[in-house]
Amino acid sequence: MNDTEQTTYFAGIDGQSDAALPEWYDARAQPDEVVSFAEAVRDLPRAVEADIAYADPYSGEWVETERFNALVEPTRLAEQEEGVDPLFHVPTQSYSIINPTHVYAPLEEVIRETELDGQSLGDAVFGEIRQYRGGGEVHMDIMFDGLSVTLPDRSEPITMGVSSGYDFFGGHAVYVEGFARDNACANSIRSLTNREVVKHVGNVPDFGTWWAELLGQLELVANDLYGFILDASDISVNFRQVPFDLAEFYELLGFPSYLAGHAASDARANATNVFDIDMWTLHSGATHALTHFFTGKEGTSLDGYVRIANDMLFNPSRTIEVVRDTYEQQAVEAASEDGQTGLGSQLALAQVELVEEDVREKATTFEDREEMLRERFETDH
Repeated sequence: MNDTEQTTYFAGIDGQSDAALPEWYDARAQPDEVVSFAEAVRDLPRAVEADIAYADPYSGEWVETERFNALVEPTRLAEQEEGVDPLFHVPTQSYSIINPTHVYAPLEEVIRETELDGQSLGDAVFGEIRQYRGGGEVHMDIMFDGLSVTLPDRSEPITMGVSSGYDFFGGHAVYVEGFARDNACANSIRSLTNREVVKHVGNVPDFGTWWAELLGQLELVANDLYGFILDASDISVNFRQVPFDLAEFYELLGFPSYLAGHAASDARANATNVFDIDMWTLHSGATHALTHFFTGKEGTSLDGYVRIANDMLFNPSRTIEVVRDTYEQQAVEAASEDGQTGLGSQLALAQVELVEEDVREKATTFEDREEMLRERFETDH
């Protein structure tokens, strides 16, 4: 994600917290400045309404209108620095401004009042906030050191948290979803739950109650994730028995070649058997590529690749089905002019279908549990 304009790292809920970034958290090689979550939120740009007018093309006069109001950043509007545009957006009248303190100040209180092993989460919270488009679009990862999943035979845990964000351009409602960070490889595991959203229309909900309900589900999400990882570790793809290599596997799923190459390299490096690789390791390879090498922007494109990666962990049957269908389509396209696939392609498809049969046995169990995990964050707001 190479177009971030500003990244802020935080640790502790406020200036009274005894907190620092965990040693294992790379945070882009440990930044020089780390602030509290409360300070980071209050430093974010906010929006206010401003009257607008349009130029009459016939008279040349400016005509004020009450049909729309502009969303502007008040500090920039007052300073009017050269080259700094205070305008975010001109929405319809139904748009309700939700500024960062409206959303995240209530979260501060919930974090202060919540304990983990007898300690306030206020000392355990840490993460990063990323700003785009002059701070009009914001995404953040909020984690809690100590709220984690520890796998057998591995000393490094997976730390749990949430991703959240919003924008002032009408594209992103305020959202939150389950998130985890694999401490062993600094991989971000995104979209663990369905995305809960609050749109910029109508009445703004009670964010304090909203956050309390969401954070109350995090330990259950951690338990779900633990179970999925163990089960996915028992399902593998034997690459000596299929007609494609490891990088091609990721490409068949829809990864571009540059991401497929990085994913394959990481999965191969962490596999116990480089020819027979389990779904958890394959998923980890994909998240490694997305976390460290994705060159696009946060949003729809990244979300699509995250869904592909997560299927390896939460629904392996769906992953193998996509691989089979894509391989079959490519075989058809490469068929002879009479439309018949060659014997080699038919044998190759038979090999893929054997892998699919092995995975299909557990498909129903995975699908039922995935639905439960996805719905963890659903609230009435």
